[in-house]
Amino acid sequence: MKTLGRSELARMVALHLPRQGFVNLGIGAPTEIGDYLPPDTDVMLHSENGVLNVGPRPPKEAEDWDLINAGKIPITLGTGGAFFDSTLSFAMMRGGHLDIAVLGAFQVSERGDIANWTTGESNGAPPGIGGAIDLAVGARTIWVMMDHTTKEGAPRIVRTCTFPLTAAKVVSRIFTNIAIVDVTPKGLVLDAVLDGLTPADVQAVTGAELQPAKKLRKIQPSGTVVS
Repeated sequence: MKTLGRSELARMVALHLPRQGFVNLGIGAPTEIGDYLPPDTDVMLHSENGVLNVGPRPPKEAEDWDLINAGKIPITLGTGGAFFDSTLSFAMMRGGHLDIAVLGAFQVSERGDIANWTTGESNGAPPGIGGAIDLAVGARTIWVMMDHTTKEGAPRIVRTCTFPLTAAKVVSRIFTNIAIVDVTPKGLVLDAVLDGLTPADVQAVTGAELQPAKKLRKIQPSGTVVS
């Protein structure tokens, strides 16, 4: 099955953000969204390590390793950007001051439950939930950006999460490398499908029932979405 690449998925999410607002990008794949914001956007990106108005990644060989995001990836700083300590950063996260948080996930349930914290590694690395739990309950809107299935082909969108939950009933929209799915009180609604695939193709690799939207949109290979 063909899928979007990581960059195209990041572009798709970036193009769905509102024209303005405060948005946190979770560690991992969501950090790439900052590279694809439209030039006329008034969105301000927040990083939980204490940066506001995060810009795109700098060119190679131009990195400043004192200027990084929460995932330790070099960033740039937009005009009017600011630095602050973790206390203030987490106060923003917990206090409802972020309009959207885009998080990665291992699983999302049909109710909008999210499981995205590491349970540890076989080499003895300890479990860690990071700042996701604060974002999940503090941001006004939670979006998830993830591959639709695991490397083994198991669904990541499921009826009930089998991994430990980060938060319950918080996710409102899921962006994957083959679809956009909205979490609604009446169930999961399939909003858009990658061009060349059908709703049945997406349902076959989804562990919960999907209801196709009345006007199903198409995701282009570039990550843009058309009606």
